[in-house]
Amino acid sequence: MSLLNKRKKPEAKLAGGLSEIDRRVLEVIKSKKEMSIWTRDLKIETNLTDPVINKCIKNLVSLALIKEVVHVQLKGRKHYIAAEFEPSKEITGGSWYVNGDLDTKFIEDLKKICFRIIQILKVATAEGVYDYLHAKQVALTECTSQQISEILRAMVLENIIIDVKSTGLGEYHSIPIGKVCYRCPPGDPNKGPKAGALVSIPCGICPRIRECTPDGLISPSTCVYYAKWLDF
Repeated sequence: MSLLNKRKKPEAKLAGGLSEIDRRVLEVIKSKKEMSIWTRDLKIETNLTDPVINKCIKNLVSLALIKEVVHVQLKGRKHYIAAEFEPSKEITGGSWYVNGDLDTKFIEDLKKICFRIIQILKVATAEGVYDYLHAKQVALTECTSQQISEILRAMVLENIIIDVKSTGLGEYHSIPIGKVCYRCPPGDPNKGPKAGALVSIPCGICPRIRECTPDGLISPSTCVYYAKWLDF
């Protein structure tokens, strides 16, 4: 047997500079789509050693075929995803996270802006706050309508604002009846709402609530208790 035949054959290269092993690793990563894969799981699924896996990953990253992503719950583990996919919210934490970290400054700034808009509008839906923010070209206009909705719900839970349903009357005339909207709490605007503000709405304890309709003899427009509650 010649010396030539004794030499180890070089690893076969495929189109694009990929070896058979590179291609196998890439296919496994692609199969996970937006969920990505941890290097240890990649090793198990391909049955390759750490050095081989690391070499393949380095090559695939250099060719821009895969990319590393930060997993918000598993930051100590390296996860990879095919270049054509974007990591899922389970991986990134959603729009409130940047590089795996909660963007607290953005969240607090957005809360302040939403609160100010509601102060100006007196009462507003989530869509109304979003439209006002963009119409006035307020800072942070890159936020989405979904983010505004999430921020407003969080502000309600933190007693920064209160949520009510539109009656279609007075301040609510431009908002469909029954639509959830938001307003600032009564009293000092720099303080949180009074305890039990939502519970104290007179409708909740009114014995004739079932007879109350917008155009009936008993209605929000003729109820003195309801009018006082709106102004508190």
